[in-house]
Amino acid sequence: MTRRYDDIVVGVGGMGSATCYQLAKRGRDVLGLERFDVPHSMGSSHGVSRIIRLAYYEDPSYVPLVRRAYDLWDEIQTRHGEQLLFETGSIDAAPAEDPLFKGSRRSCEEHDINHEVLTGSEVNERYPGYDIPEDHMAVYQPNGGYVLSERAIVAHAMEAQAEGARIQARERVTGWEPEGDGVRVTTDRGEYRGENLVIASGAWAAEHVDALDGIAVPQRQVLAWLQPQRPERFVPENFPVWNLQVEEGRFYGLPVVKVPGFKFGRYMHREEDVDPDAMNREPEPADERLLRKFAENHFPEGTGPTMGLATCMFTNTPDGHFVIDRHPEYPQVVFGAGFTGHGYKFASVIGEVLADLASEGRTDHPIEPFALDRFE
Repeated sequence: MTRRYDDIVVGVGGMGSATCYQLAKRGRDVLGLERFDVPHSMGSSHGVSRIIRLAYYEDPSYVPLVRRAYDLWDEIQTRHGEQLLFETGSIDAAPAEDPLFKGSRRSCEEHDINHEVLTGSEVNERYPGYDIPEDHMAVYQPNGGYVLSERAIVAHAMEAQAEGARIQARERVTGWEPEGDGVRVTTDRGEYRGENLVIASGAWAAEHVDALDGIAVPQRQVLAWLQPQRPERFVPENFPVWNLQVEEGRFYGLPVVKVPGFKFGRYMHREEDVDPDAMNREPEPADERLLRKFAENHFPEGTGPTMGLATCMFTNTPDGHFVIDRHPEYPQVVFGAGFTGHGYKFASVIGEVLADLASEGRTDHPIEPFALDRFE
């Protein structure tokens, strides 16, 4: 007889591993199904580190969620006995009228977040690894930093297992269907039944939820790690994480962490929407040229030899905001998708939100702006 679980979670990456942990610690009988390894480099959560920041230029409404995310990152790293979140400070810099600077300052003012407003020249003087336009304006927020993304997936998965969750990797979900008030999930290895289904499969979310087709769209990204000529200027204590709007586009970056080279990328990179199963996963010379040209202009002491290039994916929505909701036809199915390149920092709290929706049918977190029906 097929075992029946309280909750089946599809995808055990950043969001799915946190969901498994949150459900399991509530005493739920949880099955997590991951198509690749735990962790893996096929989706959106690899590459050592991810930015976390309280100054939220995308919209001030994100701030309560990211504050809760900080609390939950502290919880999981304390429980697992491994530091996952590191505060280096964060810089959001752009021309004075650009939404990046204005939005970051607005979120700090509306939510009483400790911050400083600096000119580009003041940023460059304080952090000499930077060379941003002197007439740019910047928000510095001391609590910004980074999360060790792959290690955090490991921590959430292992602590979920410690609470009794069953996590199975190398098992692809091929379909699901409602079965009474529950679900039946089919994989390339077998069949499982559950009271609830949580879809947290990243770039493959639209494969599992038809309603996300055309809404959660994967896009190819490339990250670079370049060895600095002045390494001491690119270590965490001297190099805040950053978002920067310049003539070349909007870029983001982090200090040297765990692997050689400081890390950075361009939002939307070369604007290549992709099929996640057919994406070119090998970085190309054009990818490196695009990234290196930017670094030469704005981080010139960080342009030594290339240490690494890696592809990943953003899963973008039409408005750049998340989708977190119930299935429009089957309330026993919930999903989180379309995290549009700024979602990983929220993984700890998205896990809590999805666990709330699956186990309680509701959440106290402010997720109304992320409803699917806003695209109707």
